[in-house]
Amino acid sequence: MNAYRDQYAQTFSGGRGVTILAISADPDTTQANWAREAGYPMTFVSDTAKVAGRAYAVLPAGGSVFQRVVFVVGKDGRVAHVMRPFRELVQDSYDELADAVRKAAGAR
Repeated sequence: MNAYRDQYAQTFSGGRGVTILAISADPDTTQANWAREAGYPMTFVSDTAKVAGRAYAVLPAGGSVFQRVVFVVGKDGRVAHVMRPFRELVQDSYDELADAVRKAAGAR
């Protein structure tokens, strides 16, 4: 998550017109404390029942840990881009993500 935070301004235009949801199977109290301490600029969502994880196929069969996958949703509410897996330590991943965010927002 530190890599996301550190790339936030460039990748997500400082949050202008962008909502970032980080979904995890961790309890909300664990996420809230951790996110606050680290200064993460995104909203964390707890999915302890793993409903979203299964619906978006980010939870391997029989697994308990979500895979790192990024979905970019356009203004029309449709998934415009999927990065599976998202390689958070590779700069090219952020370049691709920034381009997908710009396109989904209608920018060129």
